[in-house]
Amino acid sequence: MTVTIDAEKCTGCGLCAAACRGRAIAIVDGKAKLTDESLCDGLGNCLPACPVSAISFADTADTGAARGKPENKGRRWPVQIQLVPETAPFLAGAHLLVAADCAAYTRAGFHADFMDGRVTVIGCPKLDNPAYAEKLRRIVAAAAPATVTVVRMEVPCCSGLERAAAEAVKASGKTTPLQIAALSTAGEIVGSREG
Repeated sequence: MTVTIDAEKCTGCGLCAAACRGRAIAIVDGKAKLTDESLCDGLGNCLPACPVSAISFADTADTGAARGKPENKGRRWPVQIQLVPETAPFLAGAHLLVAADCAAYTRAGFHADFMDGRVTVIGCPKLDNPAYAEKLRRIVAAAAPATVTVVRMEVPCCSGLERAAAEAVKASGKTTPLQIAALSTAGEIVGSREG
């Protein structure tokens, strides 16, 4: 994992340093600096704290492909909706997958069926209780994704994720195609439609 702080964007507000639980970030000469990468816990508390999206994380881990293992195709981090900076370069023009975090654990072929060729963000509207619609609106407005696909569970609480994505696409002013897929608690696709 590599942490990058864009000094040109950084305003020196200190919000990232305050949010960093590992104390890996400090304000030095009026700008945020990564003082010791080994102190970074990788949880990304600094990402949503930065009001100008000056911080980014890049996965530098070995994907396994060179050793004959399947390549990890979902190497975009962070994936939690609230942690993803809306200006993250990997979002620009992407096929965006907005997934209920339970979905990948209920469907054995989730990666192949839904993640291949898409950038994934995840969330749980019941447990996380954030304003997903506003965050997703900012992502769609800034990144102009080619498509948005929502994969939700058929349970009632997951309707909040679908609603947030639909509201985000509508409010963004973009004509981004929206596709919705619902999974049963056994991982079967029980519905698929355009949003």
